[in-house]
Amino acid sequence: MLGGMTLHAQMAELAGNAKVASRELAKLSARDKNCCLESMAEALEANQQKLMAANELDMAAGAQAGLSAALLDRLKLDAKRIAAMARGLREVAQLPDPVGRVLDERTRPNGLRLRKLATPIGVIVIIFESRPNVTADAAGLCFKSGNATILRGGKEALNSNQAIAEVMLQAARQACPAYPVHAIQVVSTTEREAIRELLGLTQFVDLCIPRGGEGLIRAVTECSRVPVIKHYKGVCHVYVDRSADLAMAETIVVNAKVQRPGVCNAMETLLVDRGVAQAFLPFILRQLLDLKVELRVDAETRSLLPQAMLETKWGGSIKPATEDDWYAEYLDLVLAVKVVDGVTGAIQHINQYGSGHTEAIVTKDEIRAQRFLAEVDSAAVFWNASTRFTDGGEFGMGAEIGISTDKIGARGPMGLEELTTYKWIGLGSGQVRT
Repeated sequence: MLGGMTLHAQMAELAGNAKVASRELAKLSARDKNCCLESMAEALEANQQKLMAANELDMAAGAQAGLSAALLDRLKLDAKRIAAMARGLREVAQLPDPVGRVLDERTRPNGLRLRKLATPIGVIVIIFESRPNVTADAAGLCFKSGNATILRGGKEALNSNQAIAEVMLQAARQACPAYPVHAIQVVSTTEREAIRELLGLTQFVDLCIPRGGEGLIRAVTECSRVPVIKHYKGVCHVYVDRSADLAMAETIVVNAKVQRPGVCNAMETLLVDRGVAQAFLPFILRQLLDLKVELRVDAETRSLLPQAMLETKWGGSIKPATEDDWYAEYLDLVLAVKVVDGVTGAIQHINQYGSGHTEAIVTKDEIRAQRFLAEVDSAAVFWNASTRFTDGGEFGMGAEIGISTDKIGARGPMGLEELTTYKWIGLGSGQVRT
């Protein structure tokens, strides 16, 4: 109970206010929205000390609760990260307004003109862990696309998230008096049951986007009664074909695994065509061992490696792969390696074990490449490029609110356009159906 209100009543009030705000947001012009975003960015920079003070409360509580050094680093707000939040809002302001785009237009034989227009989704709940910068990123994207946002961060970042949202709200109201006060809201309670209550309010909430680990996303999906856009994990593959440029393959493999191993678009499994395995595997695996990568290899890969390589202590290590390794998202300097029977074997392996996130083929053979691009069932598939490019910024979308592996609705990096739906407009001159 808070102020005499039940948890259900609190969430219903929050969501009801967001629904009203979403109607008001639809009235704002692109100029109004951009002016608000610029003002929000300036306010974040001007209130740097206030934000860092709120974050210090979270950091102290997190340290006392025993959060790991990695989690504390994700939680921390400093001048550089606040500047990055402000820069992100300014970048969103510079992007074209996604609302009102004409997606399709046609005139029927009876003269009725039909137009398919992009419109806001409505009320979007964002559930995320640790990083308070998500508050600004998600709120900015949703606001620009005309959606009211309800943000539910982890309890470890509650003070930071509330401070960021408060600063953004005050700045927007000063920049535009028509700005709806409930367009951006932060769930103030840390009770887990609040998520279930909120995601049961189908009359108010239109969509949920969880951002975090597989456990969080599955928990949200299982309890939600509103649509959820998600990806559980990123089991990304690079397949090196027998006709690959091996120097190119080396560069792509190292980048996909090592450049930033703890993200969802990093390579987790390397597949190598049997026709080039003897020439490529000993060479590339030595490179990866030098880079402290732990290798989980199948029996055929192991048989191709010199005994001295198996016995020497490198920066990394070599272990036999298990069935579980083909499904694993390591998010670390760990890599599964397998020899496959050409492009057919690669496609079969990916479609069986992959998570539908991102895959890549390295080859000079266009026919094999086109077959791989067509038959691999993932949100993003690359030919002669690293899996690390699956990202809203790298796709030219500006910021992104997440990456979806769903097949209905948004798929792949989600930017402004993916935060809209559409409606049909009919322009007639008295037509009736006979």
